[in-house]
Parts: sequence; C-alpha cells; structure tokens
Amino acid sequence: MNPQEIESLSFQIIDREAGPHGFDAAEWEIVRRMIHTSADFDYMKTVRFHPLAIARGLAAIRAGNPVITDTEMARSGIRKASVEAFGGSVTCLIGQADVRMYAEKAGITRAKAAVDMALPLMTDGIYVIGNAPTALLRLMEQIRAGQARPALVIGLPVGFVNASESKSELAQMDVPHITNLGRKGGSNVAAAVVNALLIMAGRTS
Repeated sequence: MNPQEIESLSFQIIDREAGPHGFDAAEWEIVRRMIHTSADFDYMKTVRFHPLAIARGLAAIRAGNPVITDTEMARSGIRKASVEAFGGSVTCLIGQADVRMYAEKAGITRAKAAVDMALPLMTDGIYVIGNAPTALLRLMEQIRAGQARPALVIGLPVGFVNASESKSELAQMDVPHITNLGRKGGSNVAAAVVNALLIMAGRTS
C-alpha cells in the first residue's frame, strides 16, 4: 500500500471505531487527524473549539499570515510547502540567540521569551503550542494585556506541570482557540491541527 492508501484506510478505521459524535464536519476533520497522529481516541472527549476558531484559522492561512510554533518539532511537523503556497511562513524562535539572551537577562524561560519576541510577528497569525505550558501561560498573559493579537491559538501543551491548568484557562478565554483538557497533547498533535486546517484551506480557497 502507498502512503495515501494507508492514510485513507486509517481514516476509515477511525471513523468506524469513533462511531457517533457531536462534532461538525470541519471539527471532525481536525479531531480525526489528531487521533490519526496519536492513535488516541480520548481526544474525542477532550478537544475544545472556540466558535470562531476554524474560520479565523482558515482566514489567517489564506491571507498568508505567519504560523509560529513553540518548538522545532512542531515546526517540522507542519506542511511548510502548503503554508508557503498561501504566501505564509512557519517560524520557531525558541533556538535563536537573541531569545536565549533575552531569557537570561529577564530571568524567564526561553519558552516565555520566545512568546515575547514573537509579538511583532503574531498579529492575525496562528500561534501553535504543543510542548511548553509556560509559553501558553505567557501568551494568554500578553493577550489579556492587549500585546498579542493572534487570529488563532492552538494550545496543546503536554505534561504534568501546568499543562492541564493552562489549557483549562485557554478554554475559558474568549479568543479563538483549539485546545484539549487534561495532560495529553504534544507537538505532533499540534502540528496535525495545523495540517488539517491547511488541507481545508487548500480545498475550499
């Protein structure tokens, strides 16, 4: 079987095993790809969509606005050619020297520093967090302060310290977001959400 056949069969299996659900067609396309990436059906119970999340995400992609990630792993998992086809770019600042220096000077984590350094880039873009709860907490802080204005926040940090808490906080915010409740998440799942949006944007643009 070629890769496309394997993916198609995988989605058929997911649809069959998932059974009835309450997601609309666009939401299910995203959740199904999250399950495909993780082999974890728990996302059916834990994913949360802001009512404007998908529309704002698709608009940002079609406008060629930037996609910014918290890790290189998330960046590498996103279909960059598809982003670039719309005139956009995928950026991760976490490893840049100026981010490291800013973090050391301010006494904060590099994840927080990367959020601060990305502020000029993220207006009407998509900020993708799959690893660092501290990045998501900082981003929400900057949004409340009026310093960050992303079109969509994909907040899926994984872990045992502040991952669940940060996502619960995001789920309560009136900012377009796609997140999940609990400890699960990860850069691969966050990238899968972006890729699902890219596929939808390409199909309906």
